[in-house]
Amino acid sequence: MTAGVLAGVRVLELGQVLAGPFAGAILADLGADVVKVERIDGGDDARRMGLAFRHGDALNFQVFNRGKQSVALDLKSAEGRAAFERLAGQADIFIHNLRPGVPEALGIDGPALTARHPRLIYCGISAFGAAGPMAMRPGYEPLIQAFSGLSSTNGGPQDPPLRAGASVCDQGTGMWAVIGALALLQRRHRTGRGGIVGSSLLETALTWNGQKADAYVNEGKLPERHRSGHPGFVPYEAFDTADAPLLICCGNDRLFAKLASELGRTDWLQDVRFATNRARLAHKAALFEQLMPLLAARPRAEWIARFEAAGVPCAPIHTVPEALAHPQVQALGMLAPVPGEDFRLTALPITIDGERPALQGGAPRLGQHNAAHGVAAIDTRASPQETSP
Repeated sequence: MTAGVLAGVRVLELGQVLAGPFAGAILADLGADVVKVERIDGGDDARRMGLAFRHGDALNFQVFNRGKQSVALDLKSAEGRAAFERLAGQADIFIHNLRPGVPEALGIDGPALTARHPRLIYCGISAFGAAGPMAMRPGYEPLIQAFSGLSSTNGGPQDPPLRAGASVCDQGTGMWAVIGALALLQRRHRTGRGGIVGSSLLETALTWNGQKADAYVNEGKLPERHRSGHPGFVPYEAFDTADAPLLICCGNDRLFAKLASELGRTDWLQDVRFATNRARLAHKAALFEQLMPLLAARPRAEWIARFEAAGVPCAPIHTVPEALAHPQVQALGMLAPVPGEDFRLTALPITIDGERPALQGGAPRLGQHNAAHGVAAIDTRASPQETSP
């Protein structure tokens, strides 16, 4: 079973809300034994990040903490610190996204913890990175998207700066932490020593926006804003048909020739303004003046059938329910059952040996696994969780 591909790897997570917990969830899905350390007074804030979904916790907590164990500790107490130290000594990988300064105050910063546990792979996630004048500042997804310039590239020319709908910085940083951890795990097989992985939401945002930043740095080109288009290809964006929008992607002149043929406009191929992609970039408005009325004359389903038959890349712009109901999405089996629960969650977007890693279980109750790890149980009645629906 691919679910056990990381069987035997022990992960200790001290994560809040999203980036750190997502890294832990990836490793748990891959079969690692993930122990999530939480505050005694309420645990991870994500437990209340929305209405109660199951067991008094929000759906977001289930999404990012499936398959883990929960140990509730008071890290300000001697007993709590001793228990944490024991767990760290048993772990292969430690992940946290604590506020800057907190690890140092607790004595669990990278240099200190790896000095005590040389085989430990330490993954620290921050908002703005480990260096610079803002290194000590906390941050959230929309703040980082705004600060990094990522928001400024979303939307069309007349739109205000827009946040990307997905938490691309938080989840992306969790992915980088996992990649770094697995790289150091491989190195440890050779050297016997662990190491320190550092990543941040800002670095992730800058990486996602790197294509546009590199164009500015090397060519002096400010990013152009295209709601659905592309700065390097024409036509390569959404168009209105008679009843619904359709995305068309002509990524080279061969594909444009197929589009022109299907639209009955092979004359475009002899027109110096439209014959090549570079010419079309320079004369986009003139091309669209002719292209848009043609597409608007017929319904989307007809165009999709014709374009797909002709080999022109295109796609309907789906709503979330439409996407989930599509046979292609259904065939991939991305929605996976949660063992022991009555709901499904989106699984990892990878297969190993032809199998998608299975979810290992639902998210744990606060302190559910204290006894299993030799830690005194907590009184969950004092926890500000709501009753299950």
